[in-house]
Amino acid sequence: MTTEQTTQGPACPLSAVSPSGTTPYAHYARMDELLALQHPLSSARTEPGFIIMSQVKELLFKLLHTEFTTARDQLTDDLLDDALWTLRRAARVQQVLLVSWETFSVLSPVEFAEFRDVLGSASGFQSASYRRLEFLLGNKNPAMVAPHRNTAGYDAVASQLREPGLYDAALALLARRGLLASNDSTDRDLSRPYQGGAEVEEAWRSVYQDPVRHRDLHLLAEALMDTADQFARWRYTHLVTVQRMLGAKAGTGGTEGVAWLARISEHRFFPELWSVRSTL
Repeated sequence: MTTEQTTQGPACPLSAVSPSGTTPYAHYARMDELLALQHPLSSARTEPGFIIMSQVKELLFKLLHTEFTTARDQLTDDLLDDALWTLRRAARVQQVLLVSWETFSVLSPVEFAEFRDVLGSASGFQSASYRRLEFLLGNKNPAMVAPHRNTAGYDAVASQLREPGLYDAALALLARRGLLASNDSTDRDLSRPYQGGAEVEEAWRSVYQDPVRHRDLHLLAEALMDTADQFARWRYTHLVTVQRMLGAKAGTGGTEGVAWLARISEHRFFPELWSVRSTL
């Protein structure tokens, strides 16, 4: 090693070299562009916070989609230990997502009304990132693709509808372990809503009844339950937050508001993991 190399240290990676007018940190994470994406349409002092937290949620949706896709692929490749570690990371992200509702819940009805009209037909219901996440976790409904037609996210949403989900990968693993016949909920039209079955529940019951023998599958069952539990809490918190802000008013974008949220809050991902508890 030459003296020049020793004194200068290792060369900086190309990504860390920032152009004039910014820092390596801002350049690497595109912070200048990110922080320039808030454009309130009213003079309400609470609207910037509403926009920022809406954007934060979208970023968290994207991160969760990345993590759950990774976990699905790891299960498909029989890398169960790796999938469990990925689901552990995802659980922390879900906790942040759940807490994000706190910033909305402190908006009084009057404060929200100050800028609600400028939302027009905009609604979180139109989030392509969230719809892809719902599909990935198994809540398939072809009708939910329609709101994204003629948008940049349409192809991604439509493609997600036809892809195997995280639970599909888990059930396929149960089949490979001999706990589930390959035609019991593992061979189906992936674009249709998931229909649970007694065979799947029995497979999970076998896992829970002998957690020592099926240690890794038992850990997977509980990791999936953590995922489903956190989403159930997220949906319920969404419902309560909207009730606090809007009461029984219709939602933005023509949605039903509280009535629709109340119905969807009863949905549970991975249904047999819930129902099997009544049999143990």
